[in-house]
Amino acid sequence: MSDTIEKKSSPWGAMLPMLFGFFVMGFADIIGTVMNQVKPECNLSDTVAGFLPSMIFIWFFLISIPTGVLCGKIGRKKTVLISLLVTIVAMFLPLAASAERVWVYFVAFSLVGIGNTILQAALPALMSNVVPSDQLTSRISLGQFVKAICAALTPVFVYLTATALHNWKLLFPLYGAITILVAIWLLVTDIPRESATGPTTSFGSCFKMLGNPYILAMTVGILFSVGADVGFGVAIPEYLKNVYKVDKDMAGMGPTVYFVAKTIAALAGAAIFAKISAAKCFPWCMGIGIIATAAILKAPTPIAFFVCVFVAALMTANSFGMCMGLAIDKVPEKANEITALMVMAIVGGAIITPVLGWAQGKFQATGIVVVLLGCVLYLLLLGIFANANKKA
Repeated sequence: MSDTIEKKSSPWGAMLPMLFGFFVMGFADIIGTVMNQVKPECNLSDTVAGFLPSMIFIWFFLISIPTGVLCGKIGRKKTVLISLLVTIVAMFLPLAASAERVWVYFVAFSLVGIGNTILQAALPALMSNVVPSDQLTSRISLGQFVKAICAALTPVFVYLTATALHNWKLLFPLYGAITILVAIWLLVTDIPRESATGPTTSFGSCFKMLGNPYILAMTVGILFSVGADVGFGVAIPEYLKNVYKVDKDMAGMGPTVYFVAKTIAALAGAAIFAKISAAKCFPWCMGIGIIATAAILKAPTPIAFFVCVFVAALMTANSFGMCMGLAIDKVPEKANEITALMVMAIVGGAIITPVLGWAQGKFQATGIVVVLLGCVLYLLLLGIFANANKKA
């Protein structure tokens, strides 16, 4: 479906409920914290517990394209509201779970995955209804900042509900209540509706976008962006343990530096991309990012290592938003198709994890960094390509 928007302004009244939608999007990131609670409660083996994350992420592959089709049929706002409704159901299910009903957790996490996939595919497209296309990267970065706040607050909320209220599962109705408020807020907010002026969004129209070299390059960029993100999370503790001989518990705290840098970068990106073209920033950010990543190999101390990680995260954190924002800016009338393709590419990033494992087994800690360098190198080349093909 080719869409036209009745008005193209950027009213913050319409933007605010969408930004809080990014907070709901952050619920997918609670899986690591929640697994630490579910595993002993339900006496799960490592193998069974390992399937819990897949209950969320498998849906990125299965329903991202159907979400683009749904946006074309019923509109982006209604599609986002459906995602919030699914998430609300998911957030109230775990209260019914017990050691005898572990399947409830699997159902709940599946619903979180379904709701999150629909939200990630539909929400950026909905933002394009009120945000000028050249400002979309800035707004997506701001949304990523809000999403990061959710990820940072979740361990705190789990601790508070477990200690003060003696039931960690009260985290879920708390997040369910937040989702209800966001859904009501979005429902009553006037957002210009995209109107059909061409063919309806379909599976064919989504995959046809891959024939556009620019969109294909940006979609692959999402794969490497997610791959680098996952890779740093895996690599940091392993590198600390294997190279600097840091004990396991301290090494496990290492990714905190990375996530703090990502949060700062998201907020900074929202301000910078509002003033400077993301296409211009892209190659410079990735260039500094690849230098910082390479410097890890020569970092003499853990402190130097963390400085390198911080700078690398600061520079690469907005690559996801830049890929999606620049792609939509290039072909704004195909926002449904583009966001659907790019959300599906998130699953592709998961292939980096086994590659990291292979590289570590073959070349030890150095192999991990080399894989990360490969991811950032693609993003650097993509940044150069984006800058060369930016709008006049």
